[in-house]
Amino acid sequence: MTFERPSRAMTLARHIIECQRRHPDATGELSVLLAQIAFAGKIFAAELRRAALVGRTGLTGDTNVQGEATKKLDVFGNQTIVDAFAHSELVSAIVSEEEDQPRQVACGAKASYLLCVDPLDGSSNSDVNGVVGTIFGIYRPARAGGVAAVSLPQSGGEQVAAGYIMYGPSTAFVYTTGEGVDGFTLDHDIGEFILTHPGIRCPADGRYYAVNLAGAHEWPARTSAYIAGLAGQAGRTHGYSQRYSGALVADVHRTLLEGGIYFYPCDRSHPDGKLRLLYECAPLAFVVEQAGGAATTGTRRVLDVAVESIHQRVPLAIGSRSEVDRYTQFLNTGEAPCS
Repeated sequence: MTFERPSRAMTLARHIIECQRRHPDATGELSVLLAQIAFAGKIFAAELRRAALVGRTGLTGDTNVQGEATKKLDVFGNQTIVDAFAHSELVSAIVSEEEDQPRQVACGAKASYLLCVDPLDGSSNSDVNGVVGTIFGIYRPARAGGVAAVSLPQSGGEQVAAGYIMYGPSTAFVYTTGEGVDGFTLDHDIGEFILTHPGIRCPADGRYYAVNLAGAHEWPARTSAYIAGLAGQAGRTHGYSQRYSGALVADVHRTLLEGGIYFYPCDRSHPDGKLRLLYECAPLAFVVEQAGGAATTGTRRVLDVAVESIHQRVPLAIGSRSEVDRYTQFLNTGEAPCS
């Protein structure tokens, strides 16, 4: 049986331009920025397929600003993003998980956007042929005298676009500009992202939960009790199954499409949470909320959290709105602080 590619397939580039046409005052810069992120994703997808063949797996021997062992693909992913914007006037700076400070872009003094990115989410999966991803959030930087300043947004709610690229059995590009969520799949034969998941909606509830149970011994009592309720189905109208891949993008993507909840709570070792606000939690929260879901720290909406530093950490629960609401209500009926 021969696969026939529809001749009228909607490419990502065409989709971005058609969305731009709905805004007569748009300059087109955001459209180019999104296309450039997709271009970087294509490069990374190609490199991931051949990483084991060209010696790009394994550790570099260094650690990043987070104190985590750096993999060769971490370095490649970060440099791919930097190179994609190094000679453009699209972004004033790039905030990356792999860099201590925002990287100013030489040509970006008058740029309209600030890019926050986790170049390789789930890097622990990269050496075992597991799913990894790239997460991005786009903000408008502060301006002084018409020149963009490298300053942080006040909250994730200021994002103008966000999304992720997931590298797995296929390469998926999912994004929002605040007008719903659409998903694309990379056709490697023609080198184009094709619209395969238009108008994504997160189910109101679900049968899956994703959490790293290795940290359970450090959780507060209410968090442990919540998990026990899911695992034991106490008071539930349907059963739950645990799904956890070790890649935030992969777990949130499943939750976005099939419903349920992903969470990474605070614990004694990480009283403020472990995941990073600017380039992990806030972008994914923007995507999931635009699809009808919800995202919380357990006490407040993720997109309302005040940004204090580029590598700020927060707890995260994200997914189906009813599941996130139940989680929040459960935690706030006597949850002890993480300490």
